[in-house]
Formats: sequence, C-alpha cells, structure tokens
Amino acid sequence: MLIPQSEQLTTRYLNRVFDNTVATYKYYWFLSILDLFVKQGKSRMNVWDIMIHMVAHAWYPVNYFRLSFGNSESLYRAILTLQRENQIPINMRIPDLITLLEQLVQHPKIRKQLDFLQQYVPYRFLRPWIKTSDNHETVLRSQTYENGCLYRLERVDGTLWVELNPVWLTYLQENYDILTSFAYWGLTNFLQNRNPNVPNISGKLIRQEERSPLTAQRKFWNTAMNRGVEVHCLYTNQLLVPGHYDLDHFIPWSFVSHDLLWNLMPADSSINSSKSNKLPDLNLYLPRLAEAHQKAIKVSLGEPRKDKILEDYLSLGHTPQEIADMDREHLLDCFSQTFTPMTQIALNMGFETWKY
Repeated sequence: MLIPQSEQLTTRYLNRVFDNTVATYKYYWFLSILDLFVKQGKSRMNVWDIMIHMVAHAWYPVNYFRLSFGNSESLYRAILTLQRENQIPINMRIPDLITLLEQLVQHPKIRKQLDFLQQYVPYRFLRPWIKTSDNHETVLRSQTYENGCLYRLERVDGTLWVELNPVWLTYLQENYDILTSFAYWGLTNFLQNRNPNVPNISGKLIRQEERSPLTAQRKFWNTAMNRGVEVHCLYTNQLLVPGHYDLDHFIPWSFVSHDLLWNLMPADSSINSSKSNKLPDLNLYLPRLAEAHQKAIKVSLGEPRKDKILEDYLSLGHTPQEIADMDREHLLDCFSQTFTPMTQIALNMGFETWKY
C-alpha cells in the first residue's frame, strides 16, 4: 500500500518507515502521533503523551483479543503487566483508559515499566530520513528537519519532545484516514504472520464500540421456540422463552470476531457476566450446543420460506439439510471438527476456560 503523493513535499521516506519492522512499536508510534495532531491539534508533543496513546492503541489487541505480538515484543508484556497489577478492566473505553494512564504514569514504577518505549522508536522512525544509528546524532540532525523529516526531537529538562515539521501539517490533516489505514494495513500483515491461525486480524486491532443487534439470529431461535422446540440454556439448563434470553457467543466474540449462527446459542441472562470472554468446556457443553442447533435447523427448514441465515452453517462443511439429517455421532463430529481446533488456538493465546 502506498501513501498519497504531494507536490509540496517528498513522501518516499514516509513510505519506507515500516520497512524491516521487527516489532509493533513504529506502527503504534505513528498512529499515536496522527491522533494527537489531527484529533487534539498538537504539533508539539511530550513523548509520554505519545507513549500513553501507544499503550491505548495496543490495549484491545493484547488484553481483549489476545493477539500475539511475537516473542521479543516488550510492549505486549508491559501491557499485560500494567493491566494485571493495576486491575484495569480489559474492556475499558479508550478515552477512559487514556485518562487513567495519564494518572498512572505519574508514578515512578509505571514510568519505569514503560520507559523502554522512548529508548528506540522516536529515533528509528526517522531512519529513512536520517541515516544513522546514533540516537544523539539523530536528535541533532533532526533540528533542521533534515531531508524533510516528519518531526524533530528535543530534550528539555530530561523530557523528550516531538515537534512536527510544519511542511507536513496540511498533508497529515488532509490524508489522516489514508495514513491511518496505511499504518493498520502494515500492522495487520505484521500480526497475521505471528498469529497465522487466528481469524480476522484486521477486525481485532480496534474493538467495535457498537455490535450487531443480532436480529436475524434472534428470529431464528424465536421461530424454533414458537414451533415447540424446548430450548434450554446450555449452562443453567433453564428453559428459555422468546424475548427472555441473551444470545451467547459460544466461542467468545473476542476470538471469532463474527456473529455466525452456529456459534450463537440462547442463554440465561445471568450467564453473560460470569462467562464473559472465557471458553466453555467442550466435553460438557458442545454436545448440547450441537443437538439444540440440529432441532432448530429442522424447524427452520420446514418453514414455507427458507431463512437466508441458514447459509451460515455452510462454513461447518455441510448444508443445513445434511446437518438436520445426521445421526448423533456424525452431528457431534461435525461440530467438533470446527470447535475443537478453534478452542485449542484460543487456549494457546491465553483465553481461559470456564464452566458453570
């Protein structure tokens, strides 16, 4: 992916900032600078403000979606430690998280934990423009915005500051969306290589604040209930009725990042808070899930008009009619072939198991 060209400045160096990237730092560094400038109007930034935004940008991929950043990634370990030691909710809203982090970095212990973020990336990001591995020399040569570099570095009373090159300001403002996509495109490719079996990496870089209302999925289960199928909560065995249940993502949404019907099951409303994004015990709950889906599929196939959402089951490797006709052994095998490897990958990523 190439960034937009400009008649006023040279963009070829910016196109190369993510070349030979071995960690996520530069991606989050650039995204944070863009946000601080475009959204907050800051062209001169304390490096701690940038670092706080780096942590906030990486928060959900690490804590909520459990993506691996690679064995040598210190940002990943620092975020896990920060969350655990300070008991920060993993699903905290980003603005609230930034406010909390601004308070936490006032403590020497927290500063020590995050200080590594300013030791390399502010200087290495400028390498395409300023070809030296000496950090002190990079600071000196950035003062004149050598080769039209994106920013200059300045240390004042022990604090590092970043000041954007004035010639870049209009370009960054006008091309914010494309430049952000440029960074996320590179980050997606980087993380996909480190999470080869994980679905929908691009959808796990930012947590969606609003989720689908699952209207079609609810209609499917309501129809089954209204046609006489007794649907029990997998976990509490409570008999459920239309309109009085939650739809549970059997394998957590934070892993699958989709709302396909075969992973959704009506559940007692009391379950959501305790199950959260944990993995259910397959030996205990998967047979119940498979049998409930088979009964509901049979009802739906008997309706005058076939529900389009039944096509979701094709990703299990069988048509809805084939699933409806299976004996118990083949039915459980069909579901197990999909859910068992997904569960193992999620366990390897750090998701916890759960049973009621």
